[in-house]
Amino acid sequence: MSQAKKKITSVTPAKRKTRKKLKLLIFIVAYNAQKTIRSVLTRIPATLVDDYDVEVLIIDDASQDETFAEGRRAGAEEDLQFPVTVLFNPVNQGYGGNQKIGFHYAIQKGFDIVALVHGDGQYAPECLPELLTPLREDKADAVFGSRMISRGGALSGGMPLYKFVGNKILTSMQNRLLRSNLSEFHSGYRLYKVQTLADVPFELNSNVFHFDTDIIIQLMIAGKRIVELPIPTYYGDEICNVDGLRYAWDVTKSTFKARLQEYGLLYERKFDCANQESGHDHYAPKLDFPSPHTEVLGRIKSRERVLDVGGASGYLGEPLKEKGCAVTGIDLFTPRNPDVYDRFIQHDLNIRPVPVSFDAFDVVIMLDVIEHLNDPESFVEDLRMNPTFTPDRRLYLSTGNVGFGMARLLLLFGQFNYGKRGILDLTHTRLFTSRTIVKLFEQAGFEVTELKGIPAPFPLALGEKSMIGRAMLKFNQLMIRLWPGFFAYQIFLEIRNRPTLATLLENSVKSSEDRAKNVA
Repeated sequence: MSQAKKKITSVTPAKRKTRKKLKLLIFIVAYNAQKTIRSVLTRIPATLVDDYDVEVLIIDDASQDETFAEGRRAGAEEDLQFPVTVLFNPVNQGYGGNQKIGFHYAIQKGFDIVALVHGDGQYAPECLPELLTPLREDKADAVFGSRMISRGGALSGGMPLYKFVGNKILTSMQNRLLRSNLSEFHSGYRLYKVQTLADVPFELNSNVFHFDTDIIIQLMIAGKRIVELPIPTYYGDEICNVDGLRYAWDVTKSTFKARLQEYGLLYERKFDCANQESGHDHYAPKLDFPSPHTEVLGRIKSRERVLDVGGASGYLGEPLKEKGCAVTGIDLFTPRNPDVYDRFIQHDLNIRPVPVSFDAFDVVIMLDVIEHLNDPESFVEDLRMNPTFTPDRRLYLSTGNVGFGMARLLLLFGQFNYGKRGILDLTHTRLFTSRTIVKLFEQAGFEVTELKGIPAPFPLALGEKSMIGRAMLKFNQLMIRLWPGFFAYQIFLEIRNRPTLATLLENSVKSSEDRAKNVA
C-alpha cells in the first residue's frame, strides 16, 4: 500500500489591522526649572511609543537659571525613547503666552494630541497613558487632570488650605455662571486634540495664569467635550509665582465677561467661538414670556395674510400657521425650516425696492430688522410711497432700545460694547430710542398707533423655569410703566400708513365730482 503524498500548503497568517499611531506632542512649559526638568523628562512613560508617535517639546520662558541648557543635556544624555526639542523664549511670554507658542507649534507640525506638562514636576507625567485614553478613543476633545475628584487628595498632596478653599470657591462660582459641572477649573494638567485648539481663538487669551480659564470657557462655548480624570497632587516652586488675589480677580472677570456676552451686554472676540451654521442662528425664540413675538401673535387674527420681513429664523411661522394664517417670508438668509412658510422670497432688504405687492397681505411684520438696514430712512420712505401699502394694512415693528438703563449705565463707565446679540448686536447699523424710532416713521408720513416697552428677556438668559428670571421680568414690566424710555429693553410699535398726497388729491377730485353731480 503506497503512502499517499502529503500536500503541504503554506498558510500565510492574516494581516493584522494596525491602527495608525497618533502623533503626540508632550509640551513642557518651563520657567526656572533647572533642578526638575531632567526628572520630568525621565518620568515620561517609555511605553507611550508603543501607541503614539511621540515628541517632547520644552519651551524655556526666558528662565534666569540654566533650564534651557539642562533640558538639552537631559534630552541628549538620558536613554529616552522619543526625540526632545528644546526652545528658548528670548523675552518672557508669561504662563499663557508660553502655552500659545507650544500649541501653535503643535498645529503647525501636524500633531494629533498635545499634552501640557509643567517643568517643575507639579503634575505627574506617569499619568499620561490614562489621561490620553479618552482622546485616543475619541470620547473627548480635551482631558483635564483634576486634583479635586479624589476626596482629600489635594490637601494630602500638599495643597495649602487657603488655595484649596479658594479653588473650591472660584470653581463653584464659575460652574454656576457657566452652567457647568467641573470639579475644578484651575488644574494645569491638560491634554487637547490639536484640531480642538485650532477651532478656538486661544491666541487671543491672556498671557498670564488665567489663560487656563479663558480656554475652558472657549471650549464650552464651542461645544467641545471635556473629560476630567483624577491625578495626584504635588506642589513645586512654579506655582508660587502666582499672585493669588490677582489670579482670583482675573478668573472672576473673565467668567463674568463670558456670561455678560451671552446676554449681549459685553463682547470679547476671544469668546466669539460658538459653532454657527447660518446668519440667523444667534437669535432665539421668545414665545413663552413677554416679547415682540408674543405681542405680534396676540394681535394677528386667524386666517390673516402675513408678510414676515427679515424673519428667516422662522420662529413666528409655525404658530401663525396654527392660527390658519397664510405666511410669506422674505430675508437674505434661507429659513432653517422652509415648511414654516407658504412662500419664501430670498432678498437683501438693503436692495430697493422690496419685491412684493403689499396688497396681497393684511399684516407686515418687521421684528428686529430696521436696525440692520444700511439706510432705514430710505427704506421707510419707499414703504411710505408704495401705492400697495395702503392705510388699512398694519405694520408691527420692534427694535432694541439703546436708551435701556443697563446700556446707559455701561456707557457711564466708558463701556459701549457690541456683541453677538442684544441691543448692541454686531450686525446693527443703526441704534434707536423710543423717540427716535417714532420720529423715523412719523417724519416719513406714517402714524404710530401704538408704542409699547418690552422687558429684557430674563427667562431666556437665566432659564425659563428660573424663579429669579421670572421675578426680574415682572419687576422690569412694572418699571416700564413708570419710565418706558429707561426700562424698556425693546420697543414694539404698531404703524399704519397715512394717505399720500396723491391719494388725498384723488379722493378730493372724486368727492368733488360726486358733489357736483348732486348739485346739478
